[in-house]
Formats: sequence, C-alpha cells, structure tokens
Amino acid sequence: MDEVSVDNRRRWETWVFVFLTVVLAPVVAVLFVSAWGFTVWIWQMFNGPPGPVGH
Repeated sequence: MDEVSVDNRRRWETWVFVFLTVVLAPVVAVLFVSAWGFTVWIWQMFNGPPGPVGH
C-alpha cells in the first residue's frame, strides 16, 4: 500500500471508532434500557407490582 491509502484507512478507522463510541454505543444503551423498562412495565400490568403477597 502507498502512503495515501494508509492515511485514508487510518482516517476512516478513526471516524468509525468515534462513531461507534460517541453515537452508536449510547444509542444502543438507551434502547436496551428503554426496552427493559417497557418489558417490566408490561410484566407489572399483568402480574401486579412487586411487594408482599397476601395483603
């Protein structure tokens, strides 16, 4: 490879890393937490909130 393609590849890898760490990882984390909260909400609609049983 010549120097230009090595520099372009390095620049591309840097932008991909920045995109993954700054954009994609937080978005996936928010979606995961939101999905978990929605799942718990639906579960509690059918099974009731947590607490002592028998009151």
